[in-house]
Amino acid sequence: MKTLLIIDLQNDFLPGGSLEVRDGDKIVNPINELMESYDHIIATKDWHPKNHISFASNHQGLEVGQILEINGLSQILWPDHCIQNTFGSEFPKELNQKKIDKIIYKGSDKDIDSYSGFYDNSKNAPTELRDYLKSKGIQKIDCVGLTTEYCVKFTAIDSIREGIDTRVILKCTKGINKNDTRDAVEEMRNNKVIMI
Repeated sequence: MKTLLIIDLQNDFLPGGSLEVRDGDKIVNPINELMESYDHIIATKDWHPKNHISFASNHQGLEVGQILEINGLSQILWPDHCIQNTFGSEFPKELNQKKIDKIIYKGSDKDIDSYSGFYDNSKNAPTELRDYLKSKGIQKIDCVGLTTEYCVKFTAIDSIREGIDTRVILKCTKGINKNDTRDAVEEMRNNKVIMI
């Protein structure tokens, strides 16, 4: 079953959103076109409570971009984003949502972030994704979405670790920072993710 995984294509990561990725909206139509050639389509959503540990607003006196160590993990502080059941957490209206067969929610535990579509950042708590793929007998996925150097990278590398043949379609991803994006592509390649 030819499967596409759309990662965190949500309003808060698009221009005008609280954590916008420059030109993030430019991948929506290419993803719509891509969907036509897949049998099965899964999408992940960042799904944070208002009091999420990654929000700078929940740490008095600290600012966006600062890095803390929380429970032994390095945590970047972000603007409030993708809060559950808000406009920012929704898919853009331009995305062909009727083609999406399954939505996987991540980052809903207020005490830990979750870049990967498979696990939280401690790798202790899995999302539904691994079991869902197994239940459908899916052994190959193609990844697209936002952002290249965070959620796309961590999802793709975890996918390889789960024994799934994984490709990233670069024309349908965008990153925040050019250098970090380049490094992320190299890291994914080094972890046997195929770049298209």
